[in-house]
Amino acid sequence: MRTLLLIILLFGVANCVSAQQHDDNLATGIADPLQGLVVNVLGDSYVRNHRRPVEESWHYKVAAMHGMQYHNYGRNGGCVAFDRTHQGFGPSLLVRYADMDPDADLVLIIAGHNDAVMVGMSRDSLAMFADSLDLLLYKVRAQCPRARVAWVTPWWVNRAGFKPVVRTIRKVCRRHGVPVLNNYRRRSMVKVRDGEFRKRYFQGADDTAHLNADGHDLFVPVGDAFVKKVLQK
Repeated sequence: MRTLLLIILLFGVANCVSAQQHDDNLATGIADPLQGLVVNVLGDSYVRNHRRPVEESWHYKVAAMHGMQYHNYGRNGGCVAFDRTHQGFGPSLLVRYADMDPDADLVLIIAGHNDAVMVGMSRDSLAMFADSLDLLLYKVRAQCPRARVAWVTPWWVNRAGFKPVVRTIRKVCRRHGVPVLNNYRRRSMVKVRDGEFRKRYFQGADDTAHLNADGHDLFVPVGDAFVKKVLQK
């Protein structure tokens, strides 16, 4: 009998809490705390989504799920540190950051893949990348003063330059207090070194950068959890 009364009591408390949350949501008119927030996504073809529509990308879908205002500042071939205008890929993020909406609540930077290719085994180029990344974070915060800033790394690509570039991203971002979603790891759900995985989830069997629509859908829960963690902390 006591057990039954305890269950009834707990059930009643739970209903009261749920009702209070419902009333609070009605009072504010916003059930999702991310609804209406402005997100700028800055970066390379991971952001632009290469040859596919931006609307297929995981970051667009996460923003849409929460009713966020989404701005895409991606450009194929873009780098943090290196100007590639002469190659048709435009200036570095050190220039392009200034295009962003200054009223953003979140700046999500997804970059480093092309820098890793450019860096290769060059220590001088890696040092240039580190200095540019440091400066970029200062510039982004000046451009979007109220925004939380977060970084998403490249995939676990098996090429020279990727490991030191991602290590540098993590080190510099830690110094700036910028959260990092590290995808350069063996246990990442994006199995970029697996040929069968690439055939199914990338835009081509030999592609090591660009997810297709199914690949983006696969990554949505990871990206969503990261965005919520950054904005709700």
